[in-house]
Amino acid sequence: MTMGSKGSLGRMMISKKAIPRRMVLRGLGASVALPFLDSMVPALSALSTTAANPTVRFGAVYVPNGMVMQNWTPAVEGAAFELPPILQPLAPFRDQLLVLSGLNCTPPPGTRGGTHSRAATRFLTDVHPGLWNPQAISMDQIAARELGRHTPLASLELGLEGANFAGSCDSGGFSCAFSYTISWSSSSTPLPMEHNPRAVFERLFGDSETTDPAARQARMREQRSILDSVSEEVARLRGSLGPIDRVKIGAYLDAVRDVERRIEIAEAQGEQEVPLLTRPMGVPARFADHARLMYDLQLLAHQTDRTRVTTFMAGHELSGRTYPEIDVPDAHHPLSHHRNVPEALAKLTKINTYHLTLFASFVEKLRSTSDGDGSLLDHMVLMYGAGMSDSNSHSPYNLPIVLLGGGAGQLAGGRHLVYPDRNRTPLANLHVTLLDKLGVPVERMGDSTGPLVNLSGHAGIDTLSEI
Repeated sequence: MTMGSKGSLGRMMISKKAIPRRMVLRGLGASVALPFLDSMVPALSALSTTAANPTVRFGAVYVPNGMVMQNWTPAVEGAAFELPPILQPLAPFRDQLLVLSGLNCTPPPGTRGGTHSRAATRFLTDVHPGLWNPQAISMDQIAARELGRHTPLASLELGLEGANFAGSCDSGGFSCAFSYTISWSSSSTPLPMEHNPRAVFERLFGDSETTDPAARQARMREQRSILDSVSEEVARLRGSLGPIDRVKIGAYLDAVRDVERRIEIAEAQGEQEVPLLTRPMGVPARFADHARLMYDLQLLAHQTDRTRVTTFMAGHELSGRTYPEIDVPDAHHPLSHHRNVPEALAKLTKINTYHLTLFASFVEKLRSTSDGDGSLLDHMVLMYGAGMSDSNSHSPYNLPIVLLGGGAGQLAGGRHLVYPDRNRTPLANLHVTLLDKLGVPVERMGDSTGPLVNLSGHAGIDTLSEI
């Protein structure tokens, strides 16, 4: 058998006995799911099944207030493109990167106001607030309805800023819900983006089989790690594992403990803050620390198969966050109305690149985490981008979108695909195509006109100018 350098199947122990794929270590108010181990492959027949049918996962990452498109868009189509400044952090993953240009969210005639509300909402629905479709549901939730049948959590919605669904937050009186989330389980059910790491950690590792929180509260009062509460089970498990699996378990448990420790540090710092602080206890003070922690929680969620669908907002639309750590003290949203002033564009480019740099660290961890016969990145479909292109004009055309990951062999990266302007290709065509690759086919979404061609590289061409 010939195996790729990233795969571990060639080293797998093939035995009749196997650890259950859903094995969970239970302790005091905690449950710790296991990552995929070689010892979970029961026999040679299962080996071939695992290799042929890897688990496909989906993650969406949204950044607010548009993009500096001239520093985002490659100048050349096809495989020979050079990465522009904003996309430079993704250089290590070029072979699994697809840059998509020419995707649009064309507003219906008569659409007025709510430019930021529409940007966030259409990112995964391609439906515009103001002409809200009663059947509207975001593509992540369509996927979650099917993929969630196999996992404890159907989906996980995270963000770096709190959710405010009360009142209006945009011109035209649009509800704040349209700006503060990208996930909708129905047209009347926006899903809040959880931004407190402790809440996410407890959702992933709290013992869901008991409704009595007393055990978990006792553990927290005693300041015991969840790993302390499952230490005896861990010791017994390690005794039954081969050397490769023992290394995997050790690395995974170290990652869990590190995330838990960082949350505890943030909570301790939060207790020292002044009462007027709007940041809740448990949220790190530094933006980068908060982002890395939330990305690591997504990594653990996918690694342990707690969910196969995640969505993440680096900020909500109209966000006024400042970034003094990268020498941008200006509030993001006012700065996004740059009027083509070079100084403003330079600062916005710094913000756009900073967001992508933090995302790239997450991608590297996905690539370094084994999953069956490859890595998590090999089996992921990651969609990163914004709901508007040029922020000064709030443009819904030629949206900044990239895809990362192998999609379990269904995506062929290393290319810049340009969909012709004359076709006004809807973003919803991407939604339909990705859902099909996730094994959740739909006939249409929003204003879709059909699937996108060439994401898998089967068309045999690198440019789409003749399509």
